[in-house]
Amino acid sequence: MAAANQQAKLAMLALLPLLLLSYGVSSARCSTIPDNTTDMLSLLEFKRAIANPGVLNSWNSSMPHCQWDGVNCSRKHPGRVTLLTLPGLGLAGPISPYIGNLTFLETLDLTANSFSGALPPLNRLHKLQQLVLLQNSMQGVIPDSLINRSNLNCLELSGNSLTGQIPLNIGLLSNLSVLGLSANNLTGTIPPSLKNLSQLSTLALANNQLTGSIPQELGQLTNLQVLFLGVNNLSGGITGTLLNSSSLQYIDLGFNMLGNTLPSEMGNTLPKLSTLYLSSNKFEGNIPASLGNISGLQELDFSVNNFIGQVPSSLGKHGTLTYLNLQTNKFEANDSQGFEFIDTLSNSSSLETLVLDQNQFQGAIPNSIGKLSTKL
Repeated sequence: MAAANQQAKLAMLALLPLLLLSYGVSSARCSTIPDNTTDMLSLLEFKRAIANPGVLNSWNSSMPHCQWDGVNCSRKHPGRVTLLTLPGLGLAGPISPYIGNLTFLETLDLTANSFSGALPPLNRLHKLQQLVLLQNSMQGVIPDSLINRSNLNCLELSGNSLTGQIPLNIGLLSNLSVLGLSANNLTGTIPPSLKNLSQLSTLALANNQLTGSIPQELGQLTNLQVLFLGVNNLSGGITGTLLNSSSLQYIDLGFNMLGNTLPSEMGNTLPKLSTLYLSSNKFEGNIPASLGNISGLQELDFSVNNFIGQVPSSLGKHGTLTYLNLQTNKFEANDSQGFEFIDTLSNSSSLETLVLDQNQFQGAIPNSIGKLSTKL
């Protein structure tokens, strides 16, 4: 009888993992389950919420969960998931809240899928460093709980259907180097608290419905390299304070309602600039001749504005331009001095695009136009 009871106990122990899986995480007490089992069960709940889970065929009990596709685990803490990356698999459905049980998770990358619904609660993911949900169909607002993830260095939520405002206290993410919220339906203004993100190198807020002016405080971001604010409803001008970030390489402010004149010294305060897009705004006045001082300048787009005067001949001085669009302004030229910029552009041997139509140029086309890049 004792032997029979012992065999029965062993049989029940063997069945325990299967019972836990069949009842799900909600029926299991985490205090009685080893940590690695908790992570495995959480992953299975994540898979269960997916509309087309067949893509994750490797996710089954026939192999350890740390060997499943897209899953990496900690060496120091066996069985604890530190990375979940499943980009471009066509996965659909909500992101299960059980993802919040992966308390050792450092990277969550679900780029280019069809996940929908609200962002999952991430309150317990204190180790999270990279959250990349780029190009999905996530909806709702950006939760305040996300702003409490102080270890985040990359927050990329571009290409979704998020609504509401950018959290005013987003500056609390003090370690953030990449903030991508482009191509959503965000409204409101750009929070001045962004000035606290001293490590920020990329700020992408384009293709939303943001209003108000560009905060001067952005000029305090000394590590900022990429600034995407195009296709919004931003107004006001560009101050010298904004352009004080000498590390800036790429600026896109196109398709807004920005106006006034450009700071005359901007070419001296942006020595590393390679691309400047200001198309379809309300800028006026002259193009700053100081832009010609930028040795690595490659792309300039000033089209569809109210710029006047002559095109500075300094623009092609360093011979690095590949794209120059001055279409639909009020630029003037009617003599050799006015067309001197064409002479200088002949230095740019890699120039591929030159757009000058719908301005106020007159007289003869200069002969130097025949010396322009053969790549034009």
